[in-house]
Amino acid sequence: MKRKEAIQTGQTALGIELGSTRIKAVLIDHNYEPIASGSYDWENQLENGIWTYSLDEIWKGLQTSYQKLAAAVSEEYDTPLTTIGAIGFSAMMHGYLAFDQEDELLVPFRTWRNAITAEAEEKLSQAFQYTIPQRWSIAHLYQAILNKEAHVNDLSYFTTLAGYIHWQLTGQKVLGVGDASGMFPIDPQTKRYDAEKLAIFDRLAKTEGFLQPVETLLPEIRLAGEVAGMLTEKGARLLDRSGQLEAGIPICPPEGDAGTGMVATNSVGLRTGNVSAGTSAFAMIVLDKELVNVHPEIDQVTTPDGSPVAMVHTNNCSSEINAWVKIFKEFSESLGVTIDSQQIYETLFLKALQADADCGGLLSFGYHSGENITKMEQGRPLFVRRPDSKFDLANFMRMHLSSAFGAMRLGMEILKSEQITIDRLVAHGGIFKTPKAAQTILASAMEAPVTVMETAGEGGAWGIALLAAYLQKAETMSLEEFLAQHVFLNSEGITIKPTEADLKGYERFIALYEKGLPIEASAIVSMEEGVKKC
Repeated sequence: MKRKEAIQTGQTALGIELGSTRIKAVLIDHNYEPIASGSYDWENQLENGIWTYSLDEIWKGLQTSYQKLAAAVSEEYDTPLTTIGAIGFSAMMHGYLAFDQEDELLVPFRTWRNAITAEAEEKLSQAFQYTIPQRWSIAHLYQAILNKEAHVNDLSYFTTLAGYIHWQLTGQKVLGVGDASGMFPIDPQTKRYDAEKLAIFDRLAKTEGFLQPVETLLPEIRLAGEVAGMLTEKGARLLDRSGQLEAGIPICPPEGDAGTGMVATNSVGLRTGNVSAGTSAFAMIVLDKELVNVHPEIDQVTTPDGSPVAMVHTNNCSSEINAWVKIFKEFSESLGVTIDSQQIYETLFLKALQADADCGGLLSFGYHSGENITKMEQGRPLFVRRPDSKFDLANFMRMHLSSAFGAMRLGMEILKSEQITIDRLVAHGGIFKTPKAAQTILASAMEAPVTVMETAGEGGAWGIALLAAYLQKAETMSLEEFLAQHVFLNSEGITIKPTEADLKGYERFIALYEKGLPIEASAIVSMEEGVKKC
C-alpha cells in the first residue's frame, strides 16, 4: 500500500538506460528500491561498414520498455502510472549523432563500437597532449572533417544517444558532465569543456576548411543534481503512447553508462573504483591525483558530478559468451529439451569454478569488434588450443570468462605503473548474476578484492534512476553523501579476494593471451582476404 501511494503521489523516480543489447526501464520508490521494470532487447546493425541503430528502433525500444514498466505497475499495484517524481535517461557513451538546422539526422548514428577514426585519434591526441580514443564524439567529427564528408557543411548540432533522447523529450540540448567527458575533454577546475583544447580544435579544423566553432555544436553541460529540463507534452506522448503520463516532470542531466555504473556501485568518491561488464566493459577509478603520462589506452573522463576518472574501456566483453550460450540452447532444443537461458548461463558459469586456474592452456579472443587496448582494428572471435591442452567444459567456460576481462587486465597494468590507489572495487552487470563465478575470475584479473552488491543485476537503469532521485537532495548534500547516507547505508555485498592459486593461474592465462595476439591479428587479415576471394 505504501508503494501504491508513492506511485500515485509521484514519490518515485524513473531511470531508462539504452545499453548495447537491452533497453531497460526501472522505477524506484522513496526508499530507492526498484518496484517495477520493463525492457526491450535489441542489437546493433552493421550497415555499409558502420555499426548503428536506426532512429525507429531507438524509439520502438524506448517506448516498449516504458510500456512494459507501466503495465507492470498497473498489474502489481492496481494503479495507472500517470506521474513520476523525476526521470533520467542514460545510454552507451560516445558515438556520433549529427543534425542540421532543421533537426534532421545527417548520417546514420555512429556508435562507440566503430573503430573508423584512427587518423583523428592520432592527430587530436598529439595536438591536445591528451588521449582522444576513436569512439569519442569529437574523433568522429574530426574524422568526418578530414574525410571531407559533405554532411559536415550542414552540421548544426551533435550529441550522444542519451543527449538525443533527452533533447527530444525536453527540448533541451544538454548533457551530463560524465557523458560530455566522452565527447570532448573537460577542464577539471571549471567542469566545462576545456577552453584551450576547444581553441586547438578550431585551429585544426580551420586548416581543413571547417570554420564553425566546435563549442557552438556541442550540448551544454549540466552537473548531477541540476534540473536539466522538464518533460514536455510532446515528450510525454513520445515516451508513453497510451497518453496517461503527465508532462512537467523534472528530468536530471542525461548520462552515459559509465556514470550510471559509478552511481549504481556507490563509486563516485576518491580512490573508489567499479567495473561495469556487458557487451563492452570498463573499469572506472576516481582519481585523487592527475596521471603523470598520456596513455592511449586510458580515457580521462569524469563522475556525474565532475570528479576526474581514469577509465579502462574495452570494446568487447560478454558477446562471445552470449554466442556460445545460444549454441548450447540450440543444442538442447535440438534434443527436444527446453531450458531457460538463465539456467544455461548459471550452469556454465558455475562449471567454470571447477576448472584449472589457467584454463588448461585454452585461449580465446571474444573480439566482435576492434579493441583499442590490444591495437586490433576489427574483431574476429577466435578459439585456439594446442592438441595437448586440457579441453573440457569447465576450462572452456573459464577461458571465455577470463578472456572477457583480458584486455581490461592489460589496461589496469598501465594504471598500476602510475601508482594509482584503489580503496574499494565494486562490480556490476548481468555477467555477475550467477554468484561467485565471474566475480572470482575478475578478482584474479584485477589482482584485488571485488565486491558485488545485491543490486548488481539492476545496472545503469537503476543508476540513472538514483540520479533522478538525487534532484530532491542536491541542495543539501553532495552526490557522494546522498549515495552513502541514503541509498547504500544498509546495503550488503559479497566480497571475494583472489587466492594465490587463482592469481598465478590468471598470470599464466594472460601471458598466453598476450603471446597469442598475433594470432588474432592474422585472423583479421586472413578472414578478410577469404571473404574477398569468395
